[in-house]
Amino acid sequence: MGTTLAALIQDNEEGLQEVQERIGYRFSDLRLLQLALVHSSFAFERLDDGRHNETQEFLGDAVLDLTVGYILFIRFPEMREGKLTRIRSALVNESGLAERAREIDLGKYLLLGKGESAAHGHDKPSILACAYEALVGAIFLDGGYDAALVFVRRFFESHIDGHKEELVSADPKSALQELLQERFNEGPEYVLVQEEGPAHARLFSIAARFQGEELGAGKASSKKEAEQQAARMALATLQQRST
Repeated sequence: MGTTLAALIQDNEEGLQEVQERIGYRFSDLRLLQLALVHSSFAFERLDDGRHNETQEFLGDAVLDLTVGYILFIRFPEMREGKLTRIRSALVNESGLAERAREIDLGKYLLLGKGESAAHGHDKPSILACAYEALVGAIFLDGGYDAALVFVRRFFESHIDGHKEELVSADPKSALQELLQERFNEGPEYVLVQEEGPAHARLFSIAARFQGEELGAGKASSKKEAEQQAARMALATLQQRST
């Protein structure tokens, strides 16, 4: 027998209060917060309507790009676009968002299906990053842009200030784009080679190609991370050729 979002809110009332205390934001509509914590594997097994956090994740991804981009623009007005892009990409990639999720112990409150739970999904970077994006989307829907910007500033500004140069070099995808544009005035192409596994635990194999040649490949539980892996390998390939 399935359950409903309203029933989940009642069952998880204490946990939802804890999350709000950890993030410093109070929701007017708790349904948005609860939905941000529902992984697709749990929804397929338990929820009557099958709703999960991926739609809010989609929105949160865009909100993070905008808010982090705005913070960087204000903080470093003289910095070139390519460098700003690399810093932003490093902050909002899968590993960066998973770390921000761990800072607020978000995995503790996620609702996962039996298989994902048994596979330690509460600490899986892809699941944590997606849930964090969904949380940002929920804050945006509940409180608007200003509330989302306050939240992002609170949890990202210290990482920007203390690790600017590290962040610039931490995003291989942007670095590869800039290198190829500079040398050939043309960027790489990322091609999905294979997609495997069940819907709630997909694995994506992606190749980084340039002018028809494969320079690198990556395999991960999200397309973003697989592309970063492929770009990292492509950069190593190009470095070997230049030595």
